[in-house]
Amino acid sequence: MSSTDPSNPRSSAEVVRFGLFEADLRSGELRKNGAKVKIQELPFRALKLLLSRPNEVLSREDFRQVLWPDGVFVDFDRGISSAINRLRDSLGDSAENPVFVETVGRRGYRWIAPTHLPEPAAPVAKPQTASVSATPRSPAPGPRWKWIFVPPVLAILFSAWIFRPGNHSARAALRIPLASTADADFSYRPVNREAEEFYLKGRFYWNKRTPESLNQAVDAFTQAIVHDPKYAQAYVGLADCYNLLREYTVMPASEAYPRALAAASKAVELDDQSSQAHASLAFASFYGAWDAATADREFRRALDLNPNNATAHHWYATYLQALGHSDEALAEIERAQALDPGSKSILADKGEILAVMGRRREALTLLQQMEATEPDFMSPHRYLKILYFDTEDYPNYLVELRKEAVLTRDSSALAVADTAAKAFAAGGRKPMLEAMRREQKKLYEQGQFSPYQLAETCALLGNKKEALDYLRAAYDRREDGVGQMGVNLRFRILHDDPGFQDLLAKVGVPQVN
Repeated sequence: MSSTDPSNPRSSAEVVRFGLFEADLRSGELRKNGAKVKIQELPFRALKLLLSRPNEVLSREDFRQVLWPDGVFVDFDRGISSAINRLRDSLGDSAENPVFVETVGRRGYRWIAPTHLPEPAAPVAKPQTASVSATPRSPAPGPRWKWIFVPPVLAILFSAWIFRPGNHSARAALRIPLASTADADFSYRPVNREAEEFYLKGRFYWNKRTPESLNQAVDAFTQAIVHDPKYAQAYVGLADCYNLLREYTVMPASEAYPRALAAASKAVELDDQSSQAHASLAFASFYGAWDAATADREFRRALDLNPNNATAHHWYATYLQALGHSDEALAEIERAQALDPGSKSILADKGEILAVMGRRREALTLLQQMEATEPDFMSPHRYLKILYFDTEDYPNYLVELRKEAVLTRDSSALAVADTAAKAFAAGGRKPMLEAMRREQKKLYEQGQFSPYQLAETCALLGNKKEALDYLRAAYDRREDGVGQMGVNLRFRILHDDPGFQDLLAKVGVPQVN
């Protein structure tokens, strides 16, 4: 599909904006802050192709068809690499820590930055309420959820007032944890006010923890980096977004964590004295790279640098829980709660830790209260889902299963939830699990469902071999959850299996009975 494919609504736009840049697809001009940027024809063609299919991995054959006409014989591989390198030079991007163009090993390249279509001018003769339509990055290609935001004009005006330079009292009204701000944690200060404003805006959206807000946060942190490429806070913010996007959206962990690792590593490189940068690197190292040793070192470094970093205590608690150290995990999460008592994510994760410790009544009360006061916050629904299943409260389990799918905009999970509800109504627990397995397997074969979750269902049905096969597939694909399989009670049936023990050893996590 070329960049002028009429079936692609993004391709028909003449101007596409990203960061400080805008690409005029018709004239072939690239501009930064309105000033023309020197770019040659082949790199611009590559840019045009990438912008027409954001978040898709484009193969070298895709680029060959766009960059050269049929019948031309050149060293295509070298020519494509040269075009991408020159494009990165024009954008000030890098292959090691990409903001715009990501290299996908042995597969090709992918555009990863949020892009925007220009705002249409309102007709002079017929004034009407203005609106802005932004199309942030979709979490993953294929038949997954896509996002189009059209905020009302009052929200736009309020945001402009909140984030306008110098409005410190307004910014103070936003609940941004101290450990995440630019107060004392970072030695570097941004070179311009716009970068800091975008950073604060990103933290505001990040704290909301919804699929929409996390994508808005990615946009804001990217804008901050473009304004100031040495701004470590912005890289931390970007890492924190990707650390959460695989949980709150349908973005695969195999895409989210490498980006989080790259951004967190860049933040540490820019400011080694940043507690928050080390905490973000620890999180991505453990959950994304399954590297417990690095994660432990980075968490300890983060807490040494700033013992009052609520986020570091919070994430260290979840790390300890994944390793089976429940008492220490509870102590850390309570420390985080004392430092940031208003954090709903800390409170929800405390509920999960209490549940794993066997203190189900306390966990249930806490999470039910959160669900009542924060109905659109996903985490309580996810943890209640697990609690209800473990206590054989299947009607409430099915309610929470569906709510989680709706809040994460996951059409595949929603299909599984609907299938499970129908099967349970017809026959009870076992038919429900069997129907879920069939639906999950069908979606998995279509590339739309996690083998890790399918392994859980197979284990609950007593299908040891099938569960282990899907766990191996999850390991090979670096699926989310694999690093916690040692404490996942769904896999108790596999604890004596040599294959399961081999997987645990590969991941480097212990088994907790």
